[in-house]
Amino acid sequence: MSGMQDSIAIQQEQMVRLNNMMSTAKSPPGIPARDSTITFKNPAAKKFFVDGTKIPDVEFDAGPSWSGLMPISGAENETRKLFFWFWPANNPTDTKDLIFWTNGGPGCSSLEGFLQENGPISWSWGQSAPTPNPWSWTNLSHVLWVEQPVGTGFSQGAPNISNDDELAAQVMGFLQQFLEVFSELKGNNLWVTGESYAGFYVPYIANWIYEHPGLELSLKGIWIADPSLSYGVVQQEIPALRFAQANRNLFPFNSSFWAELQQISDSCGYTDYLDKFVTYPPAGQLPLVGTNGTFSVTRDCRIHSPIQRAVGVLNPVFDVYRVSDTFPNLWSVLGFPRSTQEFIYFNRTDVQDAIHAPHITWTSCTNTDVYINATTGAPGSDTSIPSTLSILPNVIDKSIRTVIAHGLADFILVAEGTRIAIQNMTWGGAQGFQTPIENETFTVKNMGVYGNTHTERKLTYVEFYFSGHMTPQFVPWAAFNTISFLLGRQPSPSS
Repeated sequence: MSGMQDSIAIQQEQMVRLNNMMSTAKSPPGIPARDSTITFKNPAAKKFFVDGTKIPDVEFDAGPSWSGLMPISGAENETRKLFFWFWPANNPTDTKDLIFWTNGGPGCSSLEGFLQENGPISWSWGQSAPTPNPWSWTNLSHVLWVEQPVGTGFSQGAPNISNDDELAAQVMGFLQQFLEVFSELKGNNLWVTGESYAGFYVPYIANWIYEHPGLELSLKGIWIADPSLSYGVVQQEIPALRFAQANRNLFPFNSSFWAELQQISDSCGYTDYLDKFVTYPPAGQLPLVGTNGTFSVTRDCRIHSPIQRAVGVLNPVFDVYRVSDTFPNLWSVLGFPRSTQEFIYFNRTDVQDAIHAPHITWTSCTNTDVYINATTGAPGSDTSIPSTLSILPNVIDKSIRTVIAHGLADFILVAEGTRIAIQNMTWGGAQGFQTPIENETFTVKNMGVYGNTHTERKLTYVEFYFSGHMTPQFVPWAAFNTISFLLGRQPSPSS
């Protein structure tokens, strides 16, 4: 049984290593609250101040921050307001940068990103209580988490946008109002970041800022993780079967169902799509298969949802956001994606009072539409063209750096679909990457090979091992590397 004893000893060593990693964030007891790396002279800033020693259930001094509702325009009768939480950089040398963060959805709260991904306080799935986050992006920059668009989280007002140009205009209006109160941030470098549906949000916001000068921030680049970049057939249907086949131990279907899936894949043009069309460089524009000449997959060519439904029967807690999750499921204090928690943190009135939020029923993702039908005014959907087919090339060309990251255990949006979207995009005078994305090219210090990365013409693409949809949550050390690279703190995404 010596082999089993060795395994137990190695597991114990791993626990010690993990504790050592996490201890880097723990503050010694009795140390007074640290001073902020920035102060604001405008008296209006005082009403937004959050005392880091009085955030409910946070049993450590999180430091000073500012949060609350800010209107999207200076109009006296403006009713539309976005909720924000601003945290200063931890290091005085990092105060010339400002990271803007938004979650996706559409209609999902950026407070999810704050509490479970990249903020200074971490209360992730299964954690009994909040802890300091050693990989908080405030270790690199000021960070501004914003719940947008209108209709998301604590944000107030009636949604009235039908596309992401209108969304971007409202975000720019918010930022202008924000800078009037927090004017010491004027002139800072701005980096717009987000995940998931932020593949629409972030490029459109950045493009609007580039094309409408006047914001007193200097936009330098963007970072988007597991992003919506193209049509659903590209990022879900085409790569779905290959993904399941590559992870057969997590998709243990019987032979008859595998045969059924293979028939769909063959007849709809999915099976050899990546091998045939995703070449380096690409031979031309990549075709949109399985849609019968439209932009949506036909009923007969749906393969992603049948796979998800079938695996959910075999694994009752199957997580489309990270397919390696298995029974029993971990609860989330935000109620998403698991809802076995005792309470939802941001729905507590003591928490709302501490961060100057309205007393409303807060949800991680809204149950109502955040877009309207421009013709009727009724609830609607986003009419924007996917960013790789519209404005993202312009953003890449005008930015210092653009980073697209993707977790390889994500099934709601599949990494190979992102590769398709990139190879179908023209920027910097050429279509797609000209040379292949080499395996085992992304590394993390003290951990070794952690994925794949490739850079051409100011666009960097990174794929993370071990990560699902929310990369700063699942592999925070790897995501931190790529943000450090985005800001120019390190010469490569690898460390």
